[in-house]
Amino acid sequence: MSEKLIAICGGIGSGKSIVSRCLLAMGYPVYDCDRNAKKLMDCNRTIRDRIADEIAGDVIGHDGSIDRHRLSEIVFADADALSLLNNIVHGAVRDDLRQWVASQTGLVAFVETAILYESRLDREVDEVWEICAPSEIRIERVMRRSGLTEEQVLARMSAQDSFVPEKHHQCVNVIVNDGCVPVLPQIEHLLKQ
Repeated sequence: MSEKLIAICGGIGSGKSIVSRCLLAMGYPVYDCDRNAKKLMDCNRTIRDRIADEIAGDVIGHDGSIDRHRLSEIVFADADALSLLNNIVHGAVRDDLRQWVASQTGLVAFVETAILYESRLDREVDEVWEICAPSEIRIERVMRRSGLTEEQVLARMSAQDSFVPEKHHQCVNVIVNDGCVPVLPQIEHLLKQ
């Protein structure tokens, strides 16, 4: 079991994945919450049934697959639906993360998440690395990689930013990913602390 769990967090388009890829290349284990949440949603019938019952039945295909495009349209247009989806999925992700951390043998492990506080993963980590970039850069990055419109990106940013925690984590470090400040030296500096 790893002695220390560090969260890599930040809003959509901030550059969490860049930091995660750097850490993976350096040999550190990284748990990707988005990827694992999708896997859990696909594999867990209870989760799929709750999504169909509590959000929208038409997002589940006849073969049991989730129409992610349709689900995104619904939850990013309706804060209550997004809250329902998060409540359905977060507990399963936290349980899966705990099992993953228990299986790690290095001193440090990382978890990448866009919604650290809303998912209550802040209670699971020892330290937070907040990845920051200006909004206009984040919007441009997401539009370029996903084909979403500016309005769709802003809706996702708004949904992520709408949750304000009562108390932030006691140990937060900031990594600037604005395209001007090199990211790797910032990572190396934090690893030495």
